[in-house]
Amino acid sequence: MRKSVILWAAILAFAVGAGAQENSAGATLLTSAMQPALAAAAMPAADAMGSAATSRPDRREPGVYSVFERYNWQASAGYTFLRFYEIPSLTQEMNGLNLSLVYYRQGGSAGGDVEMIVGQGGPQQGYTSKFASVMGGLRYRFALSRKVEWWVHGMAGTAHFLPQTPWSSQWAFAYAGGGGVDFNAHRHRIAYRISADMIGTRFFGTYQYSPKVSVGIVYKF
Repeated sequence: MRKSVILWAAILAFAVGAGAQENSAGATLLTSAMQPALAAAAMPAADAMGSAATSRPDRREPGVYSVFERYNWQASAGYTFLRFYEIPSLTQEMNGLNLSLVYYRQGGSAGGDVEMIVGQGGPQQGYTSKFASVMGGLRYRFALSRKVEWWVHGMAGTAHFLPQTPWSSQWAFAYAGGGGVDFNAHRHRIAYRISADMIGTRFFGTYQYSPKVSVGIVYKF
């Protein structure tokens, strides 16, 4: 009887161990069989997430390059008044035209400046006195608000004066320095300009330092 009980206990232990191994093997086989299906199911989700990340717009805000809108070119025309100190005892007051063209590279603060002045004064030795100059140089501008833009410039070139006298040539080296202010109109491309300069020349064997003031209209493009 005792031997029978021991024999049945050994058979039962063997059966339980075999069943456990079978279940473990079955679970492993089931997991291996399900892996391709799980991977296939996960791929669309991953693709969808990748597409969403790729199609997501860039929400970074654009940089602010300048507070004020600036144009590369400025052309101006206006009235000019020139007090030409011909010689210490003779002064000519002239009215005329002032034309200028300025180019600011990439809309910056520094640029190239070209200016032409044509003036006409009173009679001298039976002839009408005339003055003309063409100069070029550098200009620097700075805006304190949207409506006001200040600038300074320095230029050099040539000047012409009539009537001709036996003591001097009609032509002379000329240079100028000064500045002005532009008042921007409601239309951003139009401004009103006031400027003042000191023009230096050398006629009649002496130096002239002649003040000039101008008012005009500026077109920006």
